[in-house]
Amino acid sequence: ATRTKSADVERADSGIGQMPARKWRNRASETLSSLQAWEAHRPCTDCGERDLPVETDVQNCNQRRADLCEKCHKRRTERKESVLEFVNTEASYGEDLRIIKEEFYLPMQAAGLLSQEQLQGIFSNIQELIDLNENFLEILQEEIDQAFDQGDDDLMTVCIGEIFLEFVNMLPAFQTYCLQQSSSVNMLNALEKEKELLRIFLNVSQNDNTALRRMNLRSFLMAPLQRVTKYPLLLSRIIKATTEYHPDHSSLREAKSRIESHLEHINMKTKQEGNTWTLRSFRQDSKKKREVINIEMRETALKTVGWLREETRFVMEGSLQLAQPPDGQWVKKGSKTLKFQNMQVLLLVNMKRVSESSLESAEPGPVKDAVLVLIRDKNNGKFHLLREPLRLSNCIVSTDPDCDDTFELIEIRREAFVFRDSDRARTHHWFRQIRRYSRELGSWKKRRNALPNIMISTPHTRP
Repeated sequence: ATRTKSADVERADSGIGQMPARKWRNRASETLSSLQAWEAHRPCTDCGERDLPVETDVQNCNQRRADLCEKCHKRRTERKESVLEFVNTEASYGEDLRIIKEEFYLPMQAAGLLSQEQLQGIFSNIQELIDLNENFLEILQEEIDQAFDQGDDDLMTVCIGEIFLEFVNMLPAFQTYCLQQSSSVNMLNALEKEKELLRIFLNVSQNDNTALRRMNLRSFLMAPLQRVTKYPLLLSRIIKATTEYHPDHSSLREAKSRIESHLEHINMKTKQEGNTWTLRSFRQDSKKKREVINIEMRETALKTVGWLREETRFVMEGSLQLAQPPDGQWVKKGSKTLKFQNMQVLLLVNMKRVSESSLESAEPGPVKDAVLVLIRDKNNGKFHLLREPLRLSNCIVSTDPDCDDTFELIEIRREAFVFRDSDRARTHHWFRQIRRYSRELGSWKKRRNALPNIMISTPHTRP
């Protein structure tokens, strides 16, 4: 009996007591209520706000979208629709390009309706546009498929801006096509009046070929112009539905700015050539105007050196001050005695690609050539080359301790130039980049670190 009584006492008193145990249970209940209240008003995973709607459906509560507020839920839906619209319209544009080739170009070529020169005049660089579209669309579709495979139903991991910037070289291809559009249409009109068989072929194709949707050749030839002017609108829709902290936000804005600048550049070129038509105009600002000028300078430089666009890399470009010193005067009296003039300078490098396709993400190969292009801006949209490009394989670049705000470039057996930037740090950056490529190129680089006094006879030695 004594043992039973002590056991009863032991069971009744566990060491906590009835009052502390009741308080413990009440505190646990309060904590659970707090957790449930927090869960009901949990912060939005996108914006951090706590105005989430209360979910009554258990299945919806288990979904990832239940962590979004109403505003962000709507924004994600709009972004997904905008991304899919971008990809789907790119696919439709590619289908129109293939129709141009397979339903018009190839049949006309096989039937001998037009000569190769006439076909080139009408269809311009349509094959280049087809290749670019196929590669661009393939990358876009891979990103979409990968997002869905990883459970990203909202396509938040798809970065259209980054992909667009990787394919920014397709913009000059659009420019080539747009600038030839007026002459292409005029040639087609003249040939259609002249050649009866061509006229019959075009009429029968439009009326009987179901793939053409009763559209004529001229309508299909407008597809590249319509596509390139639609890019800014499509990118704007994605930007509007993309939050600022999204990793693709800045790339989207840069992509939109780049395409608008290229469209303004195309308009400027059409006016210079006397054409009356223009693409869609966009609001001008100083940044876009500067970019249009840069595009024009790059086109001038590429035309001058004659390199392939996909093998060319613009390492540096910008305004530099240039002077051509008399023999020895720069060293004896310093740069204050020199007469400088403002010049636009572009440092171009010709890289040999490891991959045959320029659109594959392959590492560039060794440097084949590097040049400095010196351009004088006439402030009227036209540029004048100061001289032929300076090939760095034939140049020696050096500085003088007494003139650390300048550097000298000596073209072997020809001329010498002194350069400087308004910013001293940028002057040094220009010097390091130019010296790097001048040392990598040329057979003379192996001789005693390519010191200037080894190759040429000068009265002063510069490090």
